[in-house]
Amino acid sequence: MVSAEVVEYRPRFGRVLAGAVAVAGVAGVVSGLAADWRATLPYVPLMALVVLWVWAAYWRPAVIVTPAGVELRNISRTVELPWPTIERVETRFALTLHTAYGTYAAWAAPASGRSRSMAAGGEAARDLPESTYRAGTVGSGDLLVSSSGQAAAIVRSRWEELRDAGLLDDPRVERSRPTVRWHVATLVALAVLAVAAVVAFTV
Repeated sequence: MVSAEVVEYRPRFGRVLAGAVAVAGVAGVVSGLAADWRATLPYVPLMALVVLWVWAAYWRPAVIVTPAGVELRNISRTVELPWPTIERVETRFALTLHTAYGTYAAWAAPASGRSRSMAAGGEAARDLPESTYRAGTVGSGDLLVSSSGQAAAIVRSRWEELRDAGLLDDPRVERSRPTVRWHVATLVALAVLAVAAVVAFTV
C-alpha cells in the first residue's frame, strides 16, 4: 500500500540559524532604540532585510513529499514535480531531481562537505532505499549525515513504493511544464527593504 502521508523536510541547522539571527536582530534593534533611537533608526531597515533574507533562505525552504509528487520550496519559488515526471535522484551538490521537465535542485537539502562525509560511520550508509545504491556503492551526498541524503531517502522511499505498486509503469506527463508558484510577497518585501536600507544611509 502506498503511503498518503505528506512529509516536509527542512534541515534543523537552517531553522536554528534563522531563529538565532531573528532573536539577535530584534534584541539589537530594541536595545539600540532604547539607548539612542536617532542613531539606531537608520539600521532598522537593514536589520529587517537581514532577518527576512535568513528566514527566506534558511527557515522557509523545504522538500515536500506528497502522494502527487515532490515540491521543492526554494527561496524565490516553489516547483511541483509529479511522480511520473521524476526520472532520477542525485545528491552530488544538493538533492537534485532529474525530470521530464528538466533538472531542479533543492535549496533546503545541500550535500555535506567531504570531511564530514568521510568522518561518517558505516551506519550512515545502511538501510537506505534500494535505488540509492549504484554498483553497490553510496555517494557521499546520499549519506544520512547530510541534508541531501536525508531528503533523498524520503523521496526515494516513496518513489519505490509507487514503483512497486505498479503506478509508475506507464508514466504520463500531463503538462508541458511544471507548476511554479513564485514567492511574490517575499521578493517584493526584500526589494522594498533593500531600497529602504539604502535610503536610510543616504538621506
